[in-house]
Amino acid sequence: MTLAARALAHLATWPDLTEAAPSCGTGQALSSAQGEIAHFRSDRDVDLHLTAPAVRRMTGDLRRFAAVRVVPGSPWVTIRLDASADADLLVSLMSVALQAHQGLPDDGLPASRGCNDGRGVGFLRT
Repeated sequence: MTLAARALAHLATWPDLTEAAPSCGTGQALSSAQGEIAHFRSDRDVDLHLTAPAVRRMTGDLRRFAAVRVVPGSPWVTIRLDASADADLLVSLMSVALQAHQGLPDDGLPASRGCNDGRGVGFLRT
């Protein structure tokens, strides 16, 4: 079983998360009450919807992790799962993402769609 499969199986047991079809149609996804929050694109890459305010607030800390890629202007980050520590980081960041989504005002608009997979800009460290 890959690290991504293990992480997905673990996170799917969390009461605030459910398995869902990814918005882009590739891979597997997890959703919260606010919408798609994680997209498992491959056996190694997971996009996590942290929200734009959380990404802005945490950019300095996120830069310290070689496993994390931040795409400028995206509320999603990509985590490459090469070691069990990377999967642990994903689980920790999922907690941050869930808290960030709970703090967003309900403006009646759909949650941000479109993980980093479809952005076409590559994965850049900022």
